[in-house]
Amino acid sequence: MRRLPPLSAVRVFEAAARHENFTAAAAELGMTQAAVSYQVKLLEDRVGTPLFRREKRRVVLTEAGRRAAAPVSRAFDAIDGAFAELRAEDEGMLTISTSQTFANTWLAWKIGGFQMNHPEMAVRLLVSDSLVDFATDEVDVAIRAGRGPWEGLTTDKLLDIDFTPMCSPAFLARHGGALTPADMLRVPMISPQDPWWPWWLREAGIDVPDGRLRPGVRMDSQANEGAAAMAGQGVAMLTPFFWRNDLIEGRLVRLSDRISTRGYAYWLVAPEHRRMAPKIKRFREWLVDEVRRDLAGA
Repeated sequence: MRRLPPLSAVRVFEAAARHENFTAAAAELGMTQAAVSYQVKLLEDRVGTPLFRREKRRVVLTEAGRRAAAPVSRAFDAIDGAFAELRAEDEGMLTISTSQTFANTWLAWKIGGFQMNHPEMAVRLLVSDSLVDFATDEVDVAIRAGRGPWEGLTTDKLLDIDFTPMCSPAFLARHGGALTPADMLRVPMISPQDPWWPWWLREAGIDVPDGRLRPGVRMDSQANEGAAAMAGQGVAMLTPFFWRNDLIEGRLVRLSDRISTRGYAYWLVAPEHRRMAPKIKRFREWLVDEVRRDLAGA
C-alpha cells in the first residue's frame, strides 16, 4: 500500500520548487500565494522536515526539498506523458519550435512533405531563436543549436554546424575575381562581430587580433546573412549545408575549400517522457531521414 502525501500539496510543492517562488507558483496554479504557502506547510508537516527556507522576500529549497524536487517533477512529467498520449486531439497537431536559420533555409522548404505523408495531422511551425520551455510552452519538439545534452530532454543529432566564407558572383567579380583569406580583412564583411570570423581566419593562417574585427551591421540570423551576401553586400560566414542550392544555382560562391567548426550542431529535442508519443516518433524518423539524405547529396 502506498503511503502518499496529499497529491494537491505535492502538486503545489512541485510548482513552487520549479520556480523557487510562491507567487509564481500561485500564478501558474491559479491559487493565492497564501494557499500555496498553506499547502507547502501541510506537506512539510506530513513528511516531518522543512522543504523551503524562508528568507526576507524569497524562498529557497532546503537540501531535503532539493532532493525531493527532481523525482517529484519527473513523476509529474510521467503522469502528463501518460495522459497526453491518450488525448486524441493532441495527436492531431504537431507543434515544432525551430530557429530562423534552420526554418528559413531548410525546414520550411521540406515540412510540407511530412504533412502530405500524414494528412490527418496539422503541423504548426514556431520560428524563434529563443529556447523553448517545454514546461510552459505548448510545443511538442524543438530543433535547437548547441552542444547538448540538455537535462530532461532526449536529443537526436541532425548535423554539425560548420562554416566557410561565401559571397555573390557579382561581388567577387567587383573585387578582382578571387579573394584570399587575407583579402577578406579589407572587403565588406557581413556580421564582422561574429566569432566565426576570427576562428576561420586563424585556422586559415591569418593573424587577427582579439575582439571585433571591424564595425559593421550584425544580422540576427545566418538566414539574413546569406540573403545579404546574395544581394552583393559583402562576404558572409555560412554553413554550406543550408546554401547548397544557392551554390549550385550560382547565387553564391565559396571563397575557400576550408571549412571550420566550433563543435556546435543542430539537434532535435523533446521531453524524455514524450519521446515515444506517436506523432513525435513519426516526425523524428522523417526528419532524421531527410537530413541524412540531403547530407549524402551535399
